[in-house]
Amino acid sequence: MAVPAAAMGPSALGQSGPGSMAAWCSVSSGPSRYVVGMQELFRGHSKTREFPAHSAKVHSVAWSCDGRRLASGSFDKTASVFLLEKDRLVKENNYRGHGDSVDQLCWHPSNPDLFVTASGDKTIRIWDVRTTKCIATVNTKGENINICWSPDGQTIAVGNKDDVVTFIDAKTHRSKAEEQFKFEVNEISWNNDNNMFFLTNGNGCINILSYPELKPVQSINAHPSNCICIKFDPMGKYFATGSADALVSLWDVDELVCVRCFSRLDWPVRTLSFSHDGKMLASASEDHFIDIAEVETGDKLWEVQCESPTFTVAWHPKRPLLAFACDDKDGKYDSSREAGTVKLFGLPNDP
Repeated sequence: MAVPAAAMGPSALGQSGPGSMAAWCSVSSGPSRYVVGMQELFRGHSKTREFPAHSAKVHSVAWSCDGRRLASGSFDKTASVFLLEKDRLVKENNYRGHGDSVDQLCWHPSNPDLFVTASGDKTIRIWDVRTTKCIATVNTKGENINICWSPDGQTIAVGNKDDVVTFIDAKTHRSKAEEQFKFEVNEISWNNDNNMFFLTNGNGCINILSYPELKPVQSINAHPSNCICIKFDPMGKYFATGSADALVSLWDVDELVCVRCFSRLDWPVRTLSFSHDGKMLASASEDHFIDIAEVETGDKLWEVQCESPTFTVAWHPKRPLLAFACDDKDGKYDSSREAGTVKLFGLPNDP
């Protein structure tokens, strides 16, 4: 049975240090000009700010395609949308209607007004920020934990805890296809060309299907343990996977070969995000930092300090600004109360 990455703890995944794949990691002679330049930028923009978003932990954050809005989904059954104004997030609206946790959300790839939420209440909901209303509720067969929108904007794919992936027409809101898998499905994604569909699974494999035919193309043994998350870079050159073995592997999209891996985390990798230029990769886990690597060398570019495990990371689509959410507690009043904040890293330091 698939489990949302946000819900995975050390008991679910097992602590695991870098394994045999670490031998693939490349070592470069010195930092590139890009790394030096970005490190200089981050030295002046190393501030992280917190913004109250929810009454319980935040499972998912995502930017609209134009970068004007950030949406967050929470265990409190709601989604929130913020406007990015200068160097702060201003809460625009809270979206209620789901009867269970909002485990993942994503925006329409080219329409900055529409986003979709996946919930454990056996529905997905499409929302329009212009009317602040739910424009469609689609019933599904199981408790939904992962969701993605096809690059052409025509289809929404949603995966549930019973390893069923449903393909929903984004215009008619009807199911176009449904696939039951015999393995634990963790995260799902189309490639940038919209002609292949990728799934990461509990056996450490990446399964690739043709799209829209949904015929098996290839199964790649990517990791020795549970393969949790997958992301494609905006340039269409690479995709990255994160695993319970604490490694992030980088794959050539055309050749489907692993070109490098990143081994600075010690805990299962829950979440990944490529920067807008495809040159940086953020990865996070239960480690109390987010690793930012240069994609082309694997070199460590920066480390964002956190006080608790990180559930979700998302680079802004146009600038080096990273949104994320952690398993923070509101220690001021009650150390067991969840803080429900979203955070931004990459803001200018105070003068």
